Amino acid sequence: MQARVKPNGRTIKPSKLALAIVGLLTLNAPVFAEIGDVPQMEQGIQIGDLAPGRAMVWSRADRPSRMMVEYAYNPEFTDAFTIRGPYAMSETDFTARQDLTGLPEGRDVYLKVWFEDLTNARHKSEPVAGHFHTIGKRDDIRFVWGGDIAGQGWGINESFGGMKIYEAMRQVQPQFFLESGDSVYSDGPISASVTAENGQIWTNLVTPEVSKVAETLAEFRGRYKYNLLDENVRRFNAEVPQVWQWDDHEVANNWSDSKDLSKDNRYTVKDVPLLVARATQAFHEYAPLRPHNAEEPERIYRKISYGKLLDVFVLDMRSYRGPNTANQQAQQSSETAFLGAEQVAWLKDELKNSDATWKVISADMPIGLNIGDGVDAQGNARWEAVANGNNGPAAGRELEMADLLKYIKHQHVQNIVWLTADVHYAAAHFYDPSQAKTKDFSPFWEFVAGPLNAGTFGPNSADGTFGPQVVFTKTPPAGKANLSPYAGLQFFGEVNIDKRSRAMTVDLKDIDGAVVFSKTLPAEAEQDHHDRDR
Repeated sequence: MQARVKPNGRTIKPSKLALAIVGLLTLNAPVFAEIGDVPQMEQGIQIGDLAPGRAMVWSRADRPSRMMVEYAYNPEFTDAFTIRGPYAMSETDFTARQDLTGLPEGRDVYLKVWFEDLTNARHKSEPVAGHFHTIGKRDDIRFVWGGDIAGQGWGINESFGGMKIYEAMRQVQPQFFLESGDSVYSDGPISASVTAENGQIWTNLVTPEVSKVAETLAEFRGRYKYNLLDENVRRFNAEVPQVWQWDDHEVANNWSDSKDLSKDNRYTVKDVPLLVARATQAFHEYAPLRPHNAEEPERIYRKISYGKLLDVFVLDMRSYRGPNTANQQAQQSSETAFLGAEQVAWLKDELKNSDATWKVISADMPIGLNIGDGVDAQGNARWEAVANGNNGPAAGRELEMADLLKYIKHQHVQNIVWLTADVHYAAAHFYDPSQAKTKDFSPFWEFVAGPLNAGTFGPNSADGTFGPQVVFTKTPPAGKANLSPYAGLQFFGEVNIDKRSRAMTVDLKDIDGAVVFSKTLPAEAEQDHHDRDR
């Protein structure tokens, strides 16, 4: 109790009795925390890397606190389990994740996540709810994929409905989502308004961190926080487990060891390795992926099994590559590395030993599309992905891919499908050895989806080395590029695997969930020895 000053200037001091009474009342009064005293969970929750018996739960607080997770197998939370999770501290931007283990197959899991601050009062945030389904042995499988989010300045437009393709994906009730890279555009500033096609004005939510290219750790973190401002994204994240990988825009456009920012006036930080380090930290803080072991804690490539029907092989086509070059080398070397020797060896071994009917390779870039990266000092075309534009026998990075595809054929690994994004349009490619210049591989399909919320481009030309046949594309009209989501040319992919027939159906869908292409692939006969009821 403070002294009060009367209008005449005399000070009235509280009596000792009054102070004692106030003290007693304070001791016995209930404590009500003000909103500012309670941890906030503005980014909601994410569920990641769903696998047999386990799933990651991710969230973020706004202050030092401890993550708490309650889960049950019914919406009433009868017989619920409560886990005291990790601390959320400033070193990780107050992000935290908890691995749920021992989950039964084929069950709905209901979640409540909250944070308790680290004061003696232990103020609790309001819980954020979520739920997901663990895949059972008798379940069909359904998942979605896509990439390219908030690129080319097309951010969250609330008057448009936000990133509403996430709601279209949520409506199909997928069991999980493959986030195929370019989850943020750290190199693409987002302005308050942009003029779109036909003179339409696109209005963005804007935060300080997205108003310029990302250079500081706070700015890289801010890119992920920006996407989580969208209600569609947060609702999707609370229901659909995700499997994240990355590509270039998490750092900077087309980054590799040859990246040179010396003439890019947008950047005051010219050291690409330093930008990569900051971007890598932010990615691992915000991606709901299960951390790898201490041997390589930042490793992204991994296999996730979904029982006898499906194994997913998540690739990293960015971290181990050599420099972007003219890509014409006649012999393999560190300069022609794309996946890198260790990742290729891992992938070969995992594919050979997989007993799942379908092997989905989740790639962050297409194999046979020509994707340029300007020119080198000699004026030669420089290439960003595998293909080198010469339509000839394998050279440069194509040598690594030729070796992998040859191995797959000679080890009789069947039912492989490649899923990817990156090029900002929808496509279906059939790789046909009879049409290829390098022929020693088994035919396979590659499906491309995206963008989810970015500019639409394309089509890219196809390189004939591995004989890609362009069966389908959905792109802007000729002469048009970087179309906004207003144009409706935003795409995601949906995969359904039937438990009884083991057939895989791949649908490419637009921003409203309408099918623009569909292909059903029967499972190869060599898998008949698998027990369909296992």
